[in-house]
Amino acid sequence: MKMFVVFVILLHVSQHALAVVVEVNEGEMSVLLPCQFSGFIPEDPTVMWTRSDLQPKSVHLQREGRDDLREQNQRYSGRTSMRPDALDSSDFSLTLRKPTKTDSGTYTCSITGGRKELRVTDIQLQVKDDQQEVTMWKTSDSVILPCKTKSDLPEDTTVEWTRADREPMVVHVYSSRSDHLKNQDDLYCGRTNMNEDLLRTGDLSLTLKYPTERDSGEYICTIYRDKDILRQKVVLQVKEPFPSWATVLLVLLGLLVLIGISGGLIYYFRHYFMSVYKVKVDSGLESVLLPCKARVWLPKHAKVEWKDKYNRKVHVCKNGSDQPEELHPDFKTRTKMKKNLLKLGDFSLTLKNPTFANTYTCTICDRQENIIHLLMEKKVELKVRDCLVEVVEGAESVELPFKTTGNLPEDATVEWEYCEPECRKVHVYENGSDQPDKQDEKYRDRTSMNEDLLKTGDLSLTLKVKDPTDEDSGRYRCEVKLGYKLLRRKMLFLKGRVQVQDQTGDIRNRSSSIDPTPLMADQSV
Repeated sequence: MKMFVVFVILLHVSQHALAVVVEVNEGEMSVLLPCQFSGFIPEDPTVMWTRSDLQPKSVHLQREGRDDLREQNQRYSGRTSMRPDALDSSDFSLTLRKPTKTDSGTYTCSITGGRKELRVTDIQLQVKDDQQEVTMWKTSDSVILPCKTKSDLPEDTTVEWTRADREPMVVHVYSSRSDHLKNQDDLYCGRTNMNEDLLRTGDLSLTLKYPTERDSGEYICTIYRDKDILRQKVVLQVKEPFPSWATVLLVLLGLLVLIGISGGLIYYFRHYFMSVYKVKVDSGLESVLLPCKARVWLPKHAKVEWKDKYNRKVHVCKNGSDQPEELHPDFKTRTKMKKNLLKLGDFSLTLKNPTFANTYTCTICDRQENIIHLLMEKKVELKVRDCLVEVVEGAESVELPFKTTGNLPEDATVEWEYCEPECRKVHVYENGSDQPDKQDEKYRDRTSMNEDLLKTGDLSLTLKVKDPTDEDSGRYRCEVKLGYKLLRRKMLFLKGRVQVQDQTGDIRNRSSSIDPTPLMADQSV
């Protein structure tokens, strides 16, 4: 009898040891409990998700392709779902929405045809509340997003860093003992790296270079270890440092107030507090946000006007509505502001397809009795950096990356050019096909682009590398045009003869922290 009890205990422990572990932070929108079935599906099948430590133990039940939740435990009411085609696809995975710590436990996925019940898998769900917060000042060159687990991970472990507070965005992927950055979002091109020997140490932290305020948000570190799926959340907050000159000016203004300086002089000096924002983005991004916020009372007839350094009108809003007819042609259909901006106090401007460096000024005025009163003025310096692509000496080809939004016009033209010292046509895609007759002879039979590139938005160019590779070094430009209208543009700088090569021999693409050459101003092309 004692031996039987010991056997039962060992059996129970072994079942838990074999269970797939899924970790998720409390507060996430949902978590997926994986269950893939590879056996024979019986007639009149019923797929069951249960939790043996609850009464009733039913979490979700799907009978002949339809949900049957009559006996479902009430704590899961309205929070579970399965694929409608679960039986056809043999994917019995369960989605659990808004997981809490009380959802932690072992879940069993099984299938039955009415006679015998077959257990497919056990999932051990762990809901945690230990998200980490990282706060740093914008003056730092890099920041580390921590993610640690047990050491000596299997060689087939995959680590995926993603943004959780935006649209699905890949920040960094490590798999098969090397980085895989093909699907990395352009925002993070050349700005991320992970530790060496991370599988042995279990330190899966991510180093993010040159962080800015736009990098603030929630990051998810997902670890695929054997069949286990572990997740850790890191909240990053990048703060703008308060300049020392502004501190001194604050003290001086305080003294001026104490000795009774007039309100008009204070109003004059008030403009020196208005920071000149500096925004740096990589070439080829779909849009950039030019920040402008203020806590000032604004009359309903106030006018918000954005101009560039050439005094061209970029965006105009009067009486709470946009005025597109007043804009310069280069900026029509390229700008957007929030609605109810007078109430929100947020006058930030979204500029689509930023191509060149420029300085933008946000001015807010009020007209009373034919006299214009300046209420606020802020400047934003925009710099558009080339993406630096480095090719290892001896490589047969290199990819010049450019990924943008898909579904571009079918009659759009895509042109890749080499721009040093004079422009040469590297590759031309027009009327739905490549145009080799328009290429420079130097690039004949050396270039290729993806199929359905206008549909997918992947405009990357594969260039066969010559030996020596220095012959191809220099600045490259990709432009998407519809007639004379410029839709997209990206600048890249190709650098050859790199002696250092990573462990796998992969070509590494990354942005340059220092622009190879001075940037031009954002103007018509």
